[in-house]
Amino acid sequence: MTISRGHTAPSPDAAAGHAAVGPSSWRAAWWPRIRRWAVPALGVLVFGLLVSHAHKVDWSGAWQSLQRTPLPVLAAVLGLSVASHALYGSFDLLGRRHTRHGLPVWRTWAIAVASYAFNLNLGSLVGGVALRARLYARAGLDEATVAQVVGMSMATNWLGYGVLAGALFAAGVIEPPQQARIGEHGFRLLGAAMLGLAAAYLVACRACQGRSWRLRGRPLRLPSARTAMLQMALSAANWALMGLAMSLLLGDKVGYGTALGVLMAAAVVGVVTPIPAGLGVLEAVYLGLLSGTLGQGRVMGAVLAYRALYYLLPLGWGLVLYALLERHASVHPAAETSDAGGTPPA
Repeated sequence: MTISRGHTAPSPDAAAGHAAVGPSSWRAAWWPRIRRWAVPALGVLVFGLLVSHAHKVDWSGAWQSLQRTPLPVLAAVLGLSVASHALYGSFDLLGRRHTRHGLPVWRTWAIAVASYAFNLNLGSLVGGVALRARLYARAGLDEATVAQVVGMSMATNWLGYGVLAGALFAAGVIEPPQQARIGEHGFRLLGAAMLGLAAAYLVACRACQGRSWRLRGRPLRLPSARTAMLQMALSAANWALMGLAMSLLLGDKVGYGTALGVLMAAAVVGVVTPIPAGLGVLEAVYLGLLSGTLGQGRVMGAVLAYRALYYLLPLGWGLVLYALLERHASVHPAAETSDAGGTPPA
């Protein structure tokens, strides 16, 4: 008598067990732990590097430069910082108009401004993405709508950057910092590529008008060419305000175009060196490009004042806005509002 030993199909529980130990499940289980330790480790590494180079900086000269800065100049820079942060809030209003979600204008603007303050000081993943996603989710927006709003805000920011920086780099207004390891010719090509990408975005928005794709069951479409031009104009104005603030702090010896160009170069280095608040990036780039003209003390004084007035002080009102938004969300829990309508299409 022959006994047949066939293969029995695995039970659903067994199949689920095998699936649970797959690569995606492993990443889901271990990535939060890795991230929890990697971020502090990076912070310690950066802090150690800053400490090791701190003795090379003329800190006494920097403090004297801060003391010599007239109060009207500091007040003007603070006003420009407030205007810049307020203008950044309009980026999410463009996303509101494009996605037609039903959140009030004031709440959308407040979420953007609070997130921007955290973004500058804690990095884009914390402020630009995580915090903004939480506040929008608490307000009742679904994931697909939040992704479109966040993506459009980021695109707006870098479109204006591409237009201004592309023009400055391509024209050779500013030489690249040594830290970027890119020659002058490469910097000019980078500027031309930025202008080309901005132009390609406009063409794509024009060509794809009326077309849509699906993202998790939600329609996804490019904005109109008119909205794309508004994105570039608002963002370019925002970067211009930042450059003007830095130009006032640096004084008459550095022209506005040079001050703006150095700020753009620092932003490039900051992107490829993802350190929260660009810690040490602004200082390194400005010292490398302008210390020969103004001296370390003057440059460090201007950068420290800029960091205090554009980064640190706005974090205070960002914390206040965040607390108010969280309180409002707790008192007024909202249902999903992504399809509430009432807003004209982009």
